[in-house]
Amino acid sequence: MDKLVLPKEFKDKYQKLLAKKADSFFTALEAEPKKTFRLNPLKADYQEVSYDLSKPVDGVADAYYGEISGRDIEWVSGYVYSQDPSAMYPAEALGVKPGQKVLDLCAAPGGKSTALLSALKNKGLLVANEISTSRAKNLRENIERWGADNCLVTNEDTSHLAQKFPRFFDAILVDAPCSGEGMFRKNHDAVTYWSQEYVLECSNRQKEILNEAVKMLKPGGSLLYSTCTYAPEEDEEICAYLVNELGFKLVETKVSVASQGVPAWGENLDGIEYARRFWPEDEIGEGQFLAKFILPEINNEEAVTNSKQKSKKRGKKANKRLEVFTKAEKELVQELLADFNLPNNFDFSKAVKSKDHVYIPAVEDVSQIKVLNNGLELGVLKKGRFEPSQQLAQYLGQVRQEKVVELQNQAEFEKYLHGETVRTEAKLKGFVLISYQDKIFSFGKVTGQVVKNFYPKGLRI
Repeated sequence: MDKLVLPKEFKDKYQKLLAKKADSFFTALEAEPKKTFRLNPLKADYQEVSYDLSKPVDGVADAYYGEISGRDIEWVSGYVYSQDPSAMYPAEALGVKPGQKVLDLCAAPGGKSTALLSALKNKGLLVANEISTSRAKNLRENIERWGADNCLVTNEDTSHLAQKFPRFFDAILVDAPCSGEGMFRKNHDAVTYWSQEYVLECSNRQKEILNEAVKMLKPGGSLLYSTCTYAPEEDEEICAYLVNELGFKLVETKVSVASQGVPAWGENLDGIEYARRFWPEDEIGEGQFLAKFILPEINNEEAVTNSKQKSKKRGKKANKRLEVFTKAEKELVQELLADFNLPNNFDFSKAVKSKDHVYIPAVEDVSQIKVLNNGLELGVLKKGRFEPSQQLAQYLGQVRQEKVVELQNQAEFEKYLHGETVRTEAKLKGFVLISYQDKIFSFGKVTGQVVKNFYPKGLRI
């Protein structure tokens, strides 16, 4: 990696803010970034992986130091997610419980969303939103791989989403778009975007996002604000804004690691000692800031009322996307499902059809918002037959299966990822699940001894 060259304005700023601690900070920025991953507790026998699990990340469930590859079976089958260790703490700090309605507002690429889905344990709802269309597609892929069925993936701006979900969520995570100072060591290109003007621009953008986010939170609900920057104009100033302008209360989190402010910069704020700032010299991970808030009472009531009125007007078009799901079509789907072991939470009675796609929605009314995935897509109806989806394969990986073709070696696994057919001696026919090292990652269709490849073209290597 090229040598990191910090802007003079950045060095002068942090020399002044950190004083004697500045040298160790700048030295740490020259070190190698940490590599970590999380296991997926939704998958069957999820701890049976080929990675070393002897170095856990302190205070994060199912997280370990180590490097993984996007071509490993553990990644392809959704058993692991590669994530910076510091970035694991915001989802952990939010402290969601199974059954809650949760929003990950700035969700791509999906690390925090997958952690929240793990915490929900197939109960409740996660809405994972990303305003960037290209990043939202990546978000959808990562959530699909995780194998959960209780997630709505959206591609919306915050104000539009607030109209749809007024006072709806028990908990909201806002990993806000920021100046990215905490990513300098990991991504040297981030330095080229930095300026003090950009820091102030990010701070203003974060306030705009949070003004809308508060409209979606229930009274008594939790909001976790986080960034990957050290800048007090973003971190502490936004904390003060949430408390003084939006009526939030700063509260303690269960995150015990990381520095506590060093000290907290900016105005003296009740509870700021509960915020956590991660520095590279702490040897945990990259730069990160997080703070948890509670909304104790109704705020912005006029805005919320307006949001509800707009939501009602837009709701008149609800379910227009749905088509008649005939008895014969349902029987086609159920015939396929009967060949596989289904997780305990599976409920086919809620299945609907839209544009020949059959799915079990996480949210019934998604009219007037841009949806990339709603709940669990079972597959698509095609001229008197039913073809199962990639998401269904990943979902069925939650439980042990019997109608499976197990790939025999790495070469065969890579061949399948490339989109090629494979051969099998198994006495099976029709649609089967494909696995490697006992980890399900796709569907195939057996005719004779040939397994036709159903790994999606967009995922092929």
